[in-house]
Amino acid sequence: MLYTSTRGEYGPLPAAEAIKLGIAPDSGLFVPTERVMMSMKDIQDMVGMSYQQRADKILGPYLTDFASNEIRCSIDHAYNANSFDHPEVAPLAELDTRLSVLELWHGPTCAFKDMALQILPHLLVTSMQKTGESAGILILVATSGDTGKAALEGFKDVPRTAIMVFYPEKGVSEVQKMQMVTQEGGNVGVYAVRGNFDDTQSGVKAIFGDVAMQQAVAGCGYKFSSANSINWGRLAPQIVYYFSAYADLVRRGHVQFGEAVNFVVPTGNFGNILAGFYARQMGLPVHRLVCAANENNVLTDFIASGIYDRNRDFKRTISPSMDILISSNLERLLYELTGHDASKVRQWMADLAAKGRYTVDDSTREQIQALFWSDYADDAATMSSIQETHRRYGYVVDTHTAVGLHVYDLYRHSTGDDRPTVVLSTASPFKFNASVAKALLGEERTAGRDEFALLQMLSDFSGLPVPSGLSGLAERRIRHLTVADREQMPGAVLEFVKQRR
Repeated sequence: MLYTSTRGEYGPLPAAEAIKLGIAPDSGLFVPTERVMMSMKDIQDMVGMSYQQRADKILGPYLTDFASNEIRCSIDHAYNANSFDHPEVAPLAELDTRLSVLELWHGPTCAFKDMALQILPHLLVTSMQKTGESAGILILVATSGDTGKAALEGFKDVPRTAIMVFYPEKGVSEVQKMQMVTQEGGNVGVYAVRGNFDDTQSGVKAIFGDVAMQQAVAGCGYKFSSANSINWGRLAPQIVYYFSAYADLVRRGHVQFGEAVNFVVPTGNFGNILAGFYARQMGLPVHRLVCAANENNVLTDFIASGIYDRNRDFKRTISPSMDILISSNLERLLYELTGHDASKVRQWMADLAAKGRYTVDDSTREQIQALFWSDYADDAATMSSIQETHRRYGYVVDTHTAVGLHVYDLYRHSTGDDRPTVVLSTASPFKFNASVAKALLGEERTAGRDEFALLQMLSDFSGLPVPSGLSGLAERRIRHLTVADREQMPGAVLEFVKQRR
């Protein structure tokens, strides 16, 4: 399998090179040149497999320049009892016979990003070995909260790598911030940016595209790569849990084999739901992919109109990991739906950069609307969803999952579609405990308490233990540097690599 850039000016090249680079030099994203297909027998065989075996089945065709033992070794190092606190890795919680929740937060940082970021470091190191790379790899990450901690945890003290994480200073929860700034490891750096996530993400992308910066970093013995979902090595592992969820539904008798299901995905950067699109392309029986947004509902408007317009007020919400107005992975979807028409993608991305908006052609819009459906939840609806989910099912969800469940109700009422549905749960309720505790315990009982005190209150109420990755955060040593704005980010990068020469 070879990979090429969505902007048509780089590639094709093998998977190891694409993973090592992270983003293409023409600023495009790497995509496979061919479609991977799973037969119905392949999918049926997964019913009796472990999560690790399913991952091997899915990733193999995408990593054809990797030896089979290299893939299995990466999988075994990623998905094991030391990293995940549930033997099924990504278990299904059944709310009723037609609705299940896919819990993607049993990894070390209590968020779905662990599903990919526990394996990416192993894929990257293997890629460096396979390509004969002599330089160290400097990972640059822009995060709205969860990717940062998951990447730091995955790459801490990994040989021949260093990682810098940039997050919006006031755009993450207190728990997310403390997870990042207390990260252990001799090769990690954490930086707060004065701005929102889009400012942070644009700053990182600008560094990737700066030739002078690349040369300066090379002079210190490093090359850039990414752990965001712009890296295909981050995105491909996310395809696995769609197949795994379907196999578990069949195994439990909740769907007949071959019956199509819906997936509801809380998303802001579009990577999580894009993995579902690739799963469907591969042959997984998926009826609809429901895109659940918060008040930064640029994706909802795009799916309804075909017009992507980021020229709107940025809103800080209680689902901060989705506070995004530039959805990077949408570029891959557009490339796929236009039949790999890089010229169209280049023009749309140029319009986005210059004008903050673009409009896709009718054919692309119609294809999007045939597969995707979208709506959003404001903060009040999110809080109500947390309360209603607990009242109805006795199940506690975080704010992002609550957005998904609210949008699922809107979808059912709008379409009448009652087929089996899986809502992706992207974070532990303890990770966003301030809002969850307020919704379930009331404002009077939670007022004046910080997120760390609320961890135990939520545990006492729910009967669930506080995850080990969140306990004791407030007492850990803090490493923290504030970067004034995105223009100062390159200086922080150079200072960081010079310290590691």
